[in-house]
Amino acid sequence: MASSTPRTFHELHHDRAPLLLPNAWDVSSALTFLAAGFEAIGTTSLGVAASRGRPDAGRATRDANLALARALSGLPCHISVDIEDGYDDDPERVADYVAGLDAAGVNIEDSTAERLVSPQVHAAKVAAVKERRPELFVNARVDTYWLGQDAEVGTTLERATRYVEAGADGVFVPGATDPAVLRELTGNLPVPVNVLVIPGRSLADLGELGVRRVSTGSLPYRAALHAAAEVASALRVGDRALPAAVAYADLQEQLLKTSYS
Repeated sequence: MASSTPRTFHELHHDRAPLLLPNAWDVSSALTFLAAGFEAIGTTSLGVAASRGRPDAGRATRDANLALARALSGLPCHISVDIEDGYDDDPERVADYVAGLDAAGVNIEDSTAERLVSPQVHAAKVAAVKERRPELFVNARVDTYWLGQDAEVGTTLERATRYVEAGADGVFVPGATDPAVLRELTGNLPVPVNVLVIPGRSLADLGELGVRRVSTGSLPYRAALHAAAEVASALRVGDRALPAAVAYADLQEQLLKTSYS
């Protein structure tokens, strides 16, 4: 941990500034975030799925996330895993899956195949997970704004409140960007509210709106793909300047220090 007195994942959501959670897609990306000083790292379902040639939100990351969480468990930081919708419609089977996940937190969304599910069904998943793993930080994702379905404050709060009553430790509302909406959400929910990074708004700005956690989502993965194409294209046209990059030796050393190398 960066601190001499390690803080719990729950405690990181109550600092003066919002928790910035970078989202990794494999061991090397997690190691890179760790080297940059992050105390907590999440995963991105799109990055994990896409790196295996699969689209996001299709329950394709189930086994990959189990393996990734296991591989990252030895790192001196908190790991939160994006488990899509829990990979099942049955709350008990979702809880079974989470019980085998080596992580400090999970992010679980209330949509399947890009359609909102019944809030009762999602609340049951949250309750089942918390009963099985009471210490786990369960971040309940509300996809109203993300999917553009019932994308208004009242419905979003109704869903989020059900999840909090079921035991959710935080609420994630990706796609919510309007300051008035964020104030309504943070002012009416008793748990930390999480949003995606919002262009033009700093962590301090979002903190003033009551946001307690900001996730990078798939942005680092997509930016890495863009940077890779830019590097190859620049070299193809004769650009002699090499781009900034993690040193080969440094990455090798990081990997050799891990228990899964």
